[in-house]
This record gives sequence, structure tokens and C-alpha cells, in this order.
Amino acid sequence: MNGNDRPDPRGGPDAGARADRTRVAAYAVTLDEDDRFLLCHIAPSVGVGDMWTLPGGALEFGEPPEVAVLRELAEETGYTGELEGLVGVIDRLFHEDSAGGRLHAIRIVYRVRIVGGELRDEPDGTTDTCRWFAPSEARGLRLGELARYALDHVRANASS
Repeated sequence: MNGNDRPDPRGGPDAGARADRTRVAAYAVTLDEDDRFLLCHIAPSVGVGDMWTLPGGALEFGEPPEVAVLRELAEETGYTGELEGLVGVIDRLFHEDSAGGRLHAIRIVYRVRIVGGELRDEPDGTTDTCRWFAPSEARGLRLGELARYALDHVRANASS
């Protein structure tokens, strides 16, 4: 503790148990020939309930985001992909994460074209299944914030 008996906001040795952190992740927006979106169901072990999201996840140390998004796509879906472009970079500050600190989530979203592989479930991962959904079907699911953003953003770009 500092002299004011409050955690040090700089996160130094006197910051107490609170740990602020930054997580950078890359996600794929993929459409098939019928303009269906590929979404992944978050596994029950993650603890967010029945929710669908984009394939993707955290970068490994030193890993370029362009490599991470294709690695995550393969791990979660069984597909191999090719980058088509950047959809956007979205960040959000989550107050009070499970460790008692704040989380700054930086999420890089790419448009990815499937070039190979076969759809399969991820064994023992943060997602338990992935499926293709028409936009109207996807809207009827409980979507994570990032999946909703991507669905809106990609559809808006397609119509402009």
C-alpha cells in the first residue's frame, strides 16, 4: 500500500492483489458461398452461458495478429484460411475481472476466406462447436458483443 492506504494506481509493488492487464486477440469473420457466417459456441467451462462468438483468440507472445487469426481459426474449426482484409479493431475496458483487476481487451477482426480443411469441433477448448448461420439465423442466437459488431459491420459494408 502507498501512504494513503489505497492500492497504487501505477500497479507497482504496492498495488495489492489487484492486477490490471491487457489482452490482444485476433478474430475471423468468414462467409461461405451462401453468405452464411461461421460462429463458434463458447464451451460451458468458460462460464458465460449459451453464447456464440467469432472464431479467434489471444495472440501468443511475439505472434503477429495475421498469424494468430489463422492459427485460431484452424484450432477452433478445422479450417485453413486466407486473409482478405481488416474489418476493424475494437477495444473495451472491463472493470473488475476474475482476478480483481481491470482487463483492457483489444480485439483485431479480420475478414478471412476459407481455403481448405473440414469443419470439426475443437477438442478441450474454449469453444465446443462451430456452425454456419444465415444472418437472420445468427440474429436469433445469443451473440457475444464482438460477433454482433462483426455481423453488423460486415453486412453494412456489403450493402454500401
